[in-house]
Amino acid sequence: MFIAPACRILALGAATLWIAMGLMPVASWAESTVTQSQRFAVARVEVPAPVRVGAGDRIASSLLSEANLSAGGGSDRVDSVSESSDRASSELNHGPLDFLHGGPENWTSPEGLSGSLQSMLLLAVLSLAPAVLLMTTCYVRIIVVLGLLRQAIGLQSLPPTQVMTSVALFMTLFVMTPVWTRVYDDAVAPYTDPEIDMSLVDAYEAGSIPVREFMSRQIDTAGNHDDVHLFYSYMDADAPLPSTFSDVPMRVLLPAFILSELKTAFLMGFQIYLPFLIVDLVVASVTISMGMLMLPPAVISLPFKLLLFVLVDGWRLVVEMLMNSFGTF
Repeated sequence: MFIAPACRILALGAATLWIAMGLMPVASWAESTVTQSQRFAVARVEVPAPVRVGAGDRIASSLLSEANLSAGGGSDRVDSVSESSDRASSELNHGPLDFLHGGPENWTSPEGLSGSLQSMLLLAVLSLAPAVLLMTTCYVRIIVVLGLLRQAIGLQSLPPTQVMTSVALFMTLFVMTPVWTRVYDDAVAPYTDPEIDMSLVDAYEAGSIPVREFMSRQIDTAGNHDDVHLFYSYMDADAPLPSTFSDVPMRVLLPAFILSELKTAFLMGFQIYLPFLIVDLVVASVTISMGMLMLPPAVISLPFKLLLFVLVDGWRLVVEMLMNSFGTF
């Protein structure tokens, strides 16, 4: 009963052994073939010596080999190709970004540090240029007044900040166009004209005159001469006070102008706040007299303030007040 299964198992094992013995030569042949192909592939992709040495040497070697093949090893041809390869190698190794080679040791050397400081100063000036331009214009007064107007109405997020900033920028562009036109005509155009010999210092002096006149006029109109005296006394306590704005240096005039603009903007914001404050007081008195203590007065006063602002054409009045505060040019 157990003989037949045992015979079948023995027959299956013998067949498997025979197949394995027959496939061994095939496996060894395939292994040798794969090994040779891999060796040939490695030989084919092996990096040549000129590439390992460097880009300049690789170009020189290739040019020399081409010269030997084409000219039959002529000495003149080889010399000319050698010179061209040397020039190509020097251009690759000593280009305009040569200061980047050498790593941190070269960067922190006196020569590399000087170039790094110049680059950092240039980036710092370029990043601060928009802020400096805005600080010498009417942008500060306009954006502060518009922000106080939004708080006086009670709308914390309407109009959006992007809208308020855009309105302030366009109004600044409108007000400052005559000043910037004079700066271009007096400084930029002559400096860029090749027929006119104007140095950078002369262009700066000519271009700063219209800006100085604008800032001086705003300080004089607002009557904030004390701000100029404050910064001037800190610059040189023993020096006599200047008699005219032309004697005030730019480093004194700039902070005095910004401080004067903030004072003027807050005064204008107080004038805008008063009507809306009266509306809030009236609404609060009515709600308290009616016993509605749990009802916030701002919820009821907001529609009345919006109605008042629309009926009196508040946007036109605010813009007109701002434009009149700067005067004409």
